[in-house]
Amino acid sequence: MTRIALITGANRGLGRSTALHLAEAGTDLILTYRSHAEEAETVVAEARKLGRTAVALRLDTADTATFPAFTEEVRAALAGRWSRDHLDILVNNAGHGVQAAFEKTTEEQFDGLMDVHVRGVFFLTQALLPLIGNGGHILNVSTGLTRFIAAPTSAYAAAKGAVEVLTRYLAKELGPRGIAVNALAPGATGTDFGGGGVRDDQETRGVLSGVTAMGRPGEPEDIGAAAAALLGEGTSWITGQRIEASGGMLL
Repeated sequence: MTRIALITGANRGLGRSTALHLAEAGTDLILTYRSHAEEAETVVAEARKLGRTAVALRLDTADTATFPAFTEEVRAALAGRWSRDHLDILVNNAGHGVQAAFEKTTEEQFDGLMDVHVRGVFFLTQALLPLIGNGGHILNVSTGLTRFIAAPTSAYAAAKGAVEVLTRYLAKELGPRGIAVNALAPGATGTDFGGGGVRDDQETRGVLSGVTAMGRPGEPEDIGAAAAALLGEGTSWITGQRIEASGGMLL
């Protein structure tokens, strides 16, 4: 039976790359986006060119009040497009970063990060859990910044640290259902995240290349491929783990 994956924030960046790598591996897709619907529809069209069924749904992962209605949208999409009542993979990818020194981080910035990366991940997973089939996968996207310190991002890294702890608890609690739960921690990657500095600033890229074993910053394709590999068939015995995909950054 064809597997179905739901990837949050899949209209661009790491989510887009993960979605398309999964599609190339034969997985159908439910994508979410908060804004830029046209980007999401472009990803849907690319997945369809790969022979996959795909649909894009709007979701603000900071707005937990919308999660029950969103869950019903997912349920309807599963029934209408796949004649199924469950999906196989959930990738909690949606998010944003804040670069601010600890002493200058505002409560608004802190709350925004926690709403998306902690409350959103916790309660969206809770809402969708009845739709995740036994033997499925949950992948939470974290960051290399929980291991190394490379920017003034204490609030962002703290939020992702909470996600990594949550990952281990979910692995324990969902193990009896055969659901594998892991965290993927990218290193510096060339996307528009955080203003696109890693992607666009050659000086930044040069510095990062010098502290990375592979000699370059990551690209979205590196992370999408790693995510798809972790979510592939035969990987269910890997659970409760933090897997870093950083090219050996700051070893």
